[in-house]
Amino acid sequence: MIQPVFNIMSIENSSLIDLNESDQFVDSVMRTLKTALDVAAPLKQKVVRPRCVTPWYNAETRALKQKTRKLERVWRKSSTEQSLRSWRNSLLAYKQAMRKAKTNYYSSLIEVNKNNPRFLFNTVARLTNSHSAVVPSIPDTLSCDDFLKFFNDKITTIRNKINNKLPLSYSNLNPAVESLSPFEVLDRFITVDEAEVLSIIMSSKPSTCLLDPIPIKLLKEITPEISDTILKIINSSLENGYVPKSFKYAVIKPLLKKPNLDPDILANYRPISNLPFISKVLEKVVAKQLCSHLQDNSLFEKFQSGYRTYHSTETALVKVTNDLLLAADAGLASILVLLDLSAAFDTIDHNILLQRLETDVGIRGTALSWFKSYLSDRHQFVNVNQQSSPCSKVCYGVPQGSVLGPILFILYMLPLGNIIRNHNINFHCYADDTQLYLSMKPGQTDKLDTLSSCVKAINTWMTVNYLLLNPDKTEVIILGPQKLRESLSQQIISLDNVSVSTSSTVKNLGVLFDQDLSFKTHINQACKIAFFHLRNIAKIRNILPKSDAEKLIHAFVSSRLDYCNSLLAACPKSSLKSFQLVQNAAARLLMRTKRREHITPVLKSLHWLPVEFRIKFKILLLTFKAIKGMAPLYLQDAIVPYQPTRALRSQNSGLLVIPRVSKITVGGRAFSYQAPVLWNKLPAHVKEADTVPTFKTRLKTYLFELAYDQVS
Repeated sequence: MIQPVFNIMSIENSSLIDLNESDQFVDSVMRTLKTALDVAAPLKQKVVRPRCVTPWYNAETRALKQKTRKLERVWRKSSTEQSLRSWRNSLLAYKQAMRKAKTNYYSSLIEVNKNNPRFLFNTVARLTNSHSAVVPSIPDTLSCDDFLKFFNDKITTIRNKINNKLPLSYSNLNPAVESLSPFEVLDRFITVDEAEVLSIIMSSKPSTCLLDPIPIKLLKEITPEISDTILKIINSSLENGYVPKSFKYAVIKPLLKKPNLDPDILANYRPISNLPFISKVLEKVVAKQLCSHLQDNSLFEKFQSGYRTYHSTETALVKVTNDLLLAADAGLASILVLLDLSAAFDTIDHNILLQRLETDVGIRGTALSWFKSYLSDRHQFVNVNQQSSPCSKVCYGVPQGSVLGPILFILYMLPLGNIIRNHNINFHCYADDTQLYLSMKPGQTDKLDTLSSCVKAINTWMTVNYLLLNPDKTEVIILGPQKLRESLSQQIISLDNVSVSTSSTVKNLGVLFDQDLSFKTHINQACKIAFFHLRNIAKIRNILPKSDAEKLIHAFVSSRLDYCNSLLAACPKSSLKSFQLVQNAAARLLMRTKRREHITPVLKSLHWLPVEFRIKFKILLLTFKAIKGMAPLYLQDAIVPYQPTRALRSQNSGLLVIPRVSKITVGGRAFSYQAPVLWNKLPAHVKEADTVPTFKTRLKTYLFELAYDQVS
């Protein structure tokens, strides 16, 4: 039925589309896809749907239910023992069939969405009737027009604030970005072949937005039939340096920032842009070539870990924590400043961004024209509760939810690194989250002046670049030995009008930092949330097979125990005991083990490493990746290969240099110390692994034997 429609779409002329015809061609393709969906619609309407809304209610259970009710009526009429027995047997068979159907339904849901924690979270919440766990829906009192006006007014207000703060002269406030070597110019994008486009389409998530003419699942099924047309659209865009107008419309879906916030307040929502699927395929093609250009020319900021290969929040926090622990080991106190920006992605100035792409990144010619077309003449509208607002033109910012948006943002922020370096302040960035940290002795008040001067320079640079620093959400914490902290806290009053509070904990990229860097607060909070999820899973454990229950436990519990657990290296066992209790409870729930039974055989049968060894596994994995060049440069610099001054048998054993530290309880917890200590203890066959999967397999086998041989 659908095949003839796509034969009409096929284009005999294989030449690229002219610039003037590009929009018409894309619109024609979209209309044809919609026509194909209309052709397929009658087929869907012929499908017989069950009368019951319960998704697992199938023909077998319906027939058993009817039979059971019939036998019940027979028994009530006759009141014989035989009819009662027949009714009870039929009722038992019906309940067993319903339970089996229900189990199969949720098993398929969990299997398909095992990598979608939000969906699993809501599914478990519905099953357990946990109303507090369900993300609240948008109230009917908030219309799509209200959201559009609020989002637009918010950006206008921020821009007006920034315009009032602009200095009279700011021509020298955007320092040029220094690369390691003269970079090459990217003046055009290379056209791609059909195999690459097919690979991108098939590996993309099948999420459909309102702007897509047909569901993406259907599009993936018919991709072989229309791949030539999609390829022609993409290559024409790359060749002409032009993005079709239909690709520059976005549907804004308001997303509540946190589930516990009041859904009736507009300020509690953030705008997420949903873009047409084909436009995201085009963006992925461009992003791949752009990132390759940036990587080849060393144009990325070394201490920017957002949206980069081999980088993550964990690698960023490992670097910062390593520096802070070494400073405390040297008897220094440290000040950690966490800067917060207001609507950073939405206030970016397009002219400044294009200038930065041209001068600092080397984007010229047709490639630069493509980005000009991508940023210009964009429109968006809000869709809430099946209602859509009028379209509004987007004059600033990059789309949140797009592929290129995050990459363009970190390029927009490139000069910030040089500004901070000019003040000799340590820093690390993850997208729009910027951390400044400085170590000193209490008497070194000149360093406080330097830090305040740096914050002032950052604030001025951000103002010039239409970014607004939010002093109310900027946090400061003093870390290190207690006596030094108390002495230093009395000397700090403010940092460029940013008041310094004596906060004992701050949340940094999802991890709670305390002043002693013991992470006890983070462990307690993670345990509290993990036990909440375990209680919910326990309520539905009886309808789940072991494999599905294990998926839920890994999604909600193990993932929390493992998140940034490399920061917990060499922590006291008393601190890790809480994590181990969570893992023990998860194992008991999964295996239905009684509370008083010994847990070690259970963990061993599940092939779960104890918490202490999971931490070692993560540190050694980061070390292996750093040695093989698959980790950020700042982690590669933290470890030093052992090279003896004379010929020794150990020179080819792959050892690492263990640095000296003053205190094992402080400096001994740093990554630069723990990594070589643990690595040097590994057997040769583990260290000699060639690939990450091989190394992980050998490492887990080694740690598993080490963990359970100690208790046997």
